[in-house]
Amino acid sequence: MSKFERIKGSRRTVLAAGGGLLAAAALPRFTFAAEKPPIGTWPACAQGDSVTIGAAVPRTGTYAAQGEDELKGMQLAVEHINSGDPLIKQISPKTTKGVLGKQVRLVVADSEAKPNTAVQEQSRFISENKIVAMTGSTSSAVAVALNKLAQREHVLYLVAISGSNDTTGKDCVRYSFRQCFYGQTAAAAIGPVMLKNFGKNKKAAYLTPDYTYGHTVQKSMEDYLNKYGGWSTVTNQVAPLGAPDYSSYLLNVANSGADYLLNINWGHDAVLSIQQAKQFGILDRMKLVVPYQTPFLAKEVGADIMQGVLAATDFWWTLEDKYPLAKTFVEAFDKKYRYKPEWGANNAYMQFAMWARICEEAGSFYPPDVIKAYEKGETIPSTVGDVHFRAEDHQLVRPVIIVQGKKPGDMRNKEDFWEVLEVVPGASLMQKPDAFGCRLGEYT
Repeated sequence: MSKFERIKGSRRTVLAAGGGLLAAAALPRFTFAAEKPPIGTWPACAQGDSVTIGAAVPRTGTYAAQGEDELKGMQLAVEHINSGDPLIKQISPKTTKGVLGKQVRLVVADSEAKPNTAVQEQSRFISENKIVAMTGSTSSAVAVALNKLAQREHVLYLVAISGSNDTTGKDCVRYSFRQCFYGQTAAAAIGPVMLKNFGKNKKAAYLTPDYTYGHTVQKSMEDYLNKYGGWSTVTNQVAPLGAPDYSSYLLNVANSGADYLLNINWGHDAVLSIQQAKQFGILDRMKLVVPYQTPFLAKEVGADIMQGVLAATDFWWTLEDKYPLAKTFVEAFDKKYRYKPEWGANNAYMQFAMWARICEEAGSFYPPDVIKAYEKGETIPSTVGDVHFRAEDHQLVRPVIIVQGKKPGDMRNKEDFWEVLEVVPGASLMQKPDAFGCRLGEYT
């Protein structure tokens, strides 16, 4: 049991990498310009020898396992930033110990994957802790809600896991940046692989969670397969987040005559629905596809069920064989937490590492300066190769990883669940910046 799980009666804890805050190694490398009026939590957020980031991640509920993995990536990043670890310095060369000479602190709350809870906790962090930035989500409904909070309060939001097109689409804001892949890029990456492997004019059944992530991922998949493969949708079963039983939905899938089951559920919902589909004999008649892969999915469902299953994902640890930064990250994470990192942890780590780089480049924590530094779109080395942020919608241009479940006998160790089939470059997968209705707000 972790130290966080032993804490009762409070959803908020303060984390300091290495067991305590270290004295800043150097004086801050920025000044407060007299012509810049206060905005959001600035300048209070940058006074003193440290800055604080507020994280709201699900630590209970259907997305809890993924939230904890995400949090571990944040913790490792804070530790590396504060110590000037060589991995961080490869991503953010100007980082020594801390960001702009200040140590980074992390305050954490359980979002319960609920938008209202996440907004309440981040509002508290803004008021009480004067946070320099927010992070966390896992549920795209949470991400969209925090987008709105970030713009209203003028506090930067480093989106954690969010697969909805809307996060950097119609619900985009000036104060938010997303690192991970999303519905559109998932569909454009896995769609060609499906058509190559399965052929055209097939029948698809969908299991879809009833919120922005589910609806936009399902639509992206349907649009691609229908347009380029002549596939038809015979049923789209929409279930609420955290549904305890998928029997009625799976009965409709079983009677639909579909050739393929595309399960868009996420977290424990994905695990439960796949396990029940197997029990009902559906997976003996239909091929399973996971358009947006869930961390720990193969481990929790079992390699025997997931063998041969195609999935799109953000990161997989065997990319260490292709990318030097991935190898260093996997080794550091495994050493600290004793398991190979899932993509939620990698996503969180990279968000923090890139934020550190951008602040160093801006030479300031003043929000408009930081945002404009992001919007320059400079190339950043990452664990999946060189990436950059798109100025028009604040979406990272990054590859999508296509994987296929391994047979148990082909696994080289207990965590070797997926074979990487393709690393698909990101630029060709993305819609035009305004295609999903993105209209960034004002800086001030």
